[in-house]
Amino acid sequence: MKHASRRPHETSRHHAAHALLAAPEETVGALRQRVRERHLTRWELVCVVDEQQRLVGTLAAPELLALPDEALLRRVARRDHPQVAPGVDQEKMASIALHHGVGAVPVVDDDGRLVGVVGAATLMAILRREHVEDLHRLAGVASESNQAREALEAPPLRRVRHRLPWLAVGLAGSMVATLVMSRFESALAAKPALAFFVPGLVYLADAIGTQSEAIAVRGLSLSHARLPQLLGAELRTGALIGLVLALLALPMVWAVFGEWRLAAAVAGALFGASAVASTLGLLLPWALARLGSDPAYGSGPLATIVQDVLSLLIYFAFVSAVVL
Repeated sequence: MKHASRRPHETSRHHAAHALLAAPEETVGALRQRVRERHLTRWELVCVVDEQQRLVGTLAAPELLALPDEALLRRVARRDHPQVAPGVDQEKMASIALHHGVGAVPVVDDDGRLVGVVGAATLMAILRREHVEDLHRLAGVASESNQAREALEAPPLRRVRHRLPWLAVGLAGSMVATLVMSRFESALAAKPALAFFVPGLVYLADAIGTQSEAIAVRGLSLSHARLPQLLGAELRTGALIGLVLALLALPMVWAVFGEWRLAAAVAGALFGASAVASTLGLLLPWALARLGSDPAYGSGPLATIVQDVLSLLIYFAFVSAVVL
């Protein structure tokens, strides 16, 4: 999945040292002897290339050690090793390596020529950098830097510039939530107990949505499952969570307030808001990713305020149907 904020890796500058090049007609024994004689220790993948530098196959270090000396590399080299094109999205490249369980990924151009190999240390650095970047966006921080320390030690005005835009979106959304509440002013005045459950309901929906968002932000780029499958599983998860919370809340509200209609409305709202928040936590990052934005932008203040408004609408819908 391609995101506008992701950076392509720079193969030609950094990754050639991770490849141990070998000819197709070279034997395993000859290659091992060359490694010993030249004290080659920094390679992470054997790349078998022809005279035009086209990649024929690969061997990992454990595979090279296990093969007999007389075996020809062209016969034993793996031809199904995952590879990427130059300029590929760096998070997608790391995702491919994780999915296939490999520690190094060859980079091959359109003509099949080997450009370089991205090693394990670089892959780990990419994952760490993307993780820090996603944490910033989960908090609604549009930082230009990928380093947490720089974001923390930036001048106050720069930090305000990075954090304020999404908070402004949240402010606008809070006005919508206030408008929703105002439409039920007469009901709240007649039955003040209705207002008591709004903070808890909104908090639980936000917490459930945040869990789904945290999973979706990273999982959408790493998972190879189809969206309907992911969405269905997340909907069932949210519904089960909501059912448990509703069953817990129902007797407690009934016991404290002595009104089964109010208890039923609160329980129903918990169930509905939980299912919606869980689904939205996955759907909103996916939708933003399809629009070319980073899925992490679907979290933080934006998703929170959407969940708050929907939770209030669901709650007052149940209140109108059951209590009023």
